[in-house]
Amino acid sequence: QVQLGESGGGLVQAGGSLRLSCAASGRTFTIYGMGWFRQAPGKEREFVGAISWFGGNTYYADSVKGRFTISRDNAKNTVYLQMNNLKPEDTAVYYCAADLTRPLAHDAYGYDYWGQGTQVTVSS
Repeated sequence: QVQLGESGGGLVQAGGSLRLSCAASGRTFTIYGMGWFRQAPGKEREFVGAISWFGGNTYYADSVKGRFTISRDNAKNTVYLQMNNLKPEDTAVYYCAADLTRPLAHDAYGYDYWGQGTQVTVSS
C-alpha cells in the first residue's frame, strides 16, 4: 500500500504562484510514476502532469505547459507541483496519484493510489 498526502493549496490572485507538495509513504519503492490531476466543480477530473519516479522525466497537459513544473525529491518521497502565472481557470481541487506500473500515464483510471486533494482557488 502507498499513502499520499497533498499540501500547499490556497487562495492566490491571478498571475501568482503556488507550490503543492505530495508526500508518499508506505511501499514507495513500488511506484513507477506520480501524476497530478485536478477537478473543478461540475467538471471531470483532468490530467495536469506526471513525473517518472526514478528517471524524473515529465509530461504535461497543454493547458499548463510552460506554467507548471513537476519535480520530485526521492529522499523525501515527495513530489512537487510548482504553479506559476496562475489563471482563474486553474481553480480546482488538485490531487496527486501514484501509478505502480506506468511512469508517465495521463489517464486517471490506471493510477493505483490517490491523495485526498487540496483546494487551489485563483481570483481574478
